[in-house]
Amino acid sequence: MNYQNSYATLDPRLYNQQPPTALNNPKAGHFNPFVAKRLGWDQDPDLMQNWVEILSGNYVPEGFEPLAMAYAGHQFGQWAGQLGDGRGLLMAQVVDNNGKLTDLHLKGAGLTPYSRMGDGRAVLRSTIREYLCGHAMSCLGIRSSTSLGFVTSDTPVRRETVEQGAALMRVADTHIRLGHVEWIASFAPDLLPSFTQYMIETYYPELTTSQTPVADFITAVVTATATMIADWQLIGFAHGVMNTDNLSITGTTLDYGPFGFLERFDPAWINNHSDYSGRYAYQNQPAIGHWNLNVWMMHFMQLSGKALFHDNKKTINREVLGQCLAKYESSFMGHYQKGICKKLGLPWESLDNSDAEAETVTEVINDTLKLAFEFLEFIEANKLDYTNSFRSLVAVIDSNSNPYEAELLQAIDAELDNEQRAAWADWQQRYLTHINTIGVDTAKVIECLKATNPIYVLRNSMAQRAITKAEAGDFSEVDRLFQLLTTPYQQHVLATQQDITPPDRSAKPLIISCSS
Repeated sequence: MNYQNSYATLDPRLYNQQPPTALNNPKAGHFNPFVAKRLGWDQDPDLMQNWVEILSGNYVPEGFEPLAMAYAGHQFGQWAGQLGDGRGLLMAQVVDNNGKLTDLHLKGAGLTPYSRMGDGRAVLRSTIREYLCGHAMSCLGIRSSTSLGFVTSDTPVRRETVEQGAALMRVADTHIRLGHVEWIASFAPDLLPSFTQYMIETYYPELTTSQTPVADFITAVVTATATMIADWQLIGFAHGVMNTDNLSITGTTLDYGPFGFLERFDPAWINNHSDYSGRYAYQNQPAIGHWNLNVWMMHFMQLSGKALFHDNKKTINREVLGQCLAKYESSFMGHYQKGICKKLGLPWESLDNSDAEAETVTEVINDTLKLAFEFLEFIEANKLDYTNSFRSLVAVIDSNSNPYEAELLQAIDAELDNEQRAAWADWQQRYLTHINTIGVDTAKVIECLKATNPIYVLRNSMAQRAITKAEAGDFSEVDRLFQLLTTPYQQHVLATQQDITPPDRSAKPLIISCSS
């Protein structure tokens, strides 16, 4: 692999260099061949033969420079002070086959100076959930960390009960979080200019020639975060713990803890059992992203009067920061609106080039958005499954040629009473009339619907079945779900009815513990 451990060259106050603490009698859990190929891991016989030993902390290959990062953060809206990698280590940074700097981060690697009251370990159940969800999100087309693989062991880890210790090699474009800046601003403010320069040079190199690089960097982080959260909302993903130390500077989904995908559509769904106020409910994610960025960016006021790169104007002030943050709403709404139109099979460009005579382009787009939000209101009011409901729209266009979607449509119909069924039929007719009015080819609509609305997401029940088997030593269900989630927009021969069946309407939504 092409190692480029640039973080290890920064000021040593930012991290603690240390090896991992080995797990006892490690066993293979699952290995991701797609990530191995992208990293070039599969071209190194030593890495391939010893991957279980490496991921269990029993062997540190040449080229690795393991370290625990220091960072801080706001947790549930309150300043939490110093946090840091309490059970993880940045093992190495490599340039992948696409020329992108990539972090290899071992989660469950043992105690660090930042462990606080923790034990530095991860358990098998949370490891499997993160492994599968990172893979699922990446295959859904959403920017996300993923993983090279995971191992289990005989090392006992006490949570509510004694569980199996495990470790996961997480792979991401960066593990620098909003909380890194918060830590520097509070504990090492003299490092803020050089660390800001490192973030720009490493992750936003196109800004190094800007006349206002810091403001442009902040804006880039704002827009990347807004786009990421819009993607979450569109796919029906709830992160569950959007603390500032869990958001990265690149808009890449990071830190899968008490996450979940919407099933019976409830925008107020809280999936984190520690979230007593519902701060991180699905519907609150856009506002929390804005709040986190506002807290984060104010620390750059410390750069006022300091010049970085070509920024001779030294223009960081409250007004400039306000202008940077103002990009959040427009970025989020623009991405979300385009995305929700695509989920109706009507991509923005088709609306912009429609053949409608009686309507302007703006009216066409507004009518499409109106239909989309009416659809969301309908599935919320009737507690319908989010993923299946959107996919069923294929059969609204053509049920004869799409038997899978026709079954979904029939299942929805069976859940409705006569009044609801009439409202559903009315919406479908207005949807079809709208498509006909704007003159979009129905074959193109179906193509877009199938490319935008997945068949499979990682439902909590799916993950739990894999965990139950794995805790008994059987990883076959992990492998089946890994394959299934690799192509989430296409029917898969390995799929079962359980993979697409939502919980009973009367069942309470599953809430996930932060304990991992």
